[in-house]
Amino acid sequence: MIVRVGSGKTPDLTLTIMVSGDAAGMRIHLDTDLGGDPDDACALALLLGWPDVEITGITTTIDPGGWRAAYVTHLLDLVGRNDIPVVAGAAMSSTRREVALPVIGDERYWPADITPRPSPPGAALDLLQASIDGGARLVGIGPYTNLAALELLRPNSLTGVEVVVMGGWVTPPRVGLPAWGPQRDWNVQWDTRAAETVAAAATLTLATLPATLQAPLRAADLPRLRDSGPLGGLLARQSQIHSVDSGKAALGPVHDGLPDDLLNFHYDPVACAVAVGWPGAVIEAMTLQTAIEDSVLRWHQSVDGRSTRVLIEVDGPEFTEVWLTAVERAQAAT
Repeated sequence: MIVRVGSGKTPDLTLTIMVSGDAAGMRIHLDTDLGGDPDDACALALLLGWPDVEITGITTTIDPGGWRAAYVTHLLDLVGRNDIPVVAGAAMSSTRREVALPVIGDERYWPADITPRPSPPGAALDLLQASIDGGARLVGIGPYTNLAALELLRPNSLTGVEVVVMGGWVTPPRVGLPAWGPQRDWNVQWDTRAAETVAAAATLTLATLPATLQAPLRAADLPRLRDSGPLGGLLARQSQIHSVDSGKAALGPVHDGLPDDLLNFHYDPVACAVAVGWPGAVIEAMTLQTAIEDSVLRWHQSVDGRSTRVLIEVDGPEFTEVWLTAVERAQAAT
């Protein structure tokens, strides 16, 4: 991984150093809202197939009734990995007090025989704490509600803990990519209070949404994905259906920086790759401060802010290869 130290305003003074991408012995706890956009499932597949990474636990966030936990368990069953603890966490946004349901009852995405897996109150916090005590790095690829609840209910739990989150909006997307703004940053905007809490407490890395747009999932990737095994087949099917349901399939032809056969963006898989030290990610150290403006949370560079590592660039073609390889490896034993 490349880490640039500096404000980013004076590139000639920016120091570039290499950090090893070796993830030997790395422990990861995944906090996810898997069950909607299939990029969460794609992210879990990457971690399952990444060499020398131990997933210490998986908690599901904004998970009313435990549907998301059930979907995670189904994916783990496909690759024979029921050794990983899975616990359903917070049911709703702590800011909006609203529920965001996953896909339920749509057999195009999930088998009809899956039933929800609710968990007792506090179980997700217990699993998060156990992972932290075991030296795991936390990776949040949904709204940060569970992570914030841990910090608020068990103060200082995130102090000094390495947390990589998918989300954050510091710089705009590259020219040729969709000119979206921070309102599009679902993980942050769905629960802004939670985002503020995590930003103030953890040793934070932002896998920013604008940077992850540089890593597309394409229709050209589907044959290899389908051939990889049952998990790959499910990811291929869900991604193709979601590309139409979400309107993403229409983005490629109208944006010069995207392939015409775009299906989705690897938002969450890139965040997981950053967490395990993938060398195709460029990270810049910045001093950032959060502020809510017109109900939208934004990150600003400020001397009064906190030191934060920010993803600013992704090698998209290389990521496609390492992701597909990880998905294949996750299924090799089955």
